[in-house]
Amino acid sequence: MSENKIKTTTLSETVETAVKSHMNQVSIENIKDLYDLVICEVEEPLFRSVMEETRGNQSKAAYALGVSRGTLRKKLKIYNLI
Repeated sequence: MSENKIKTTTLSETVETAVKSHMNQVSIENIKDLYDLVICEVEEPLFRSVMEETRGNQSKAAYALGVSRGTLRKKLKIYNLI
């Protein structure tokens, strides 16, 4: 009897794979501001997902993210999520 094993991937592994893939597609000499790119690419879906999970409750979302409501609102405006 064989057991089905599901390999789980950590968020860290997923990000590392994505960054390596991006660097393979673009010459390292042409990569600029990689840190800012990764933060922007990750932050927007993070905020969107948490807002969906909390059904738009900004207090719960801010708590879950570990940021103030003011910071949350600022980021939501930046990403046109409110």
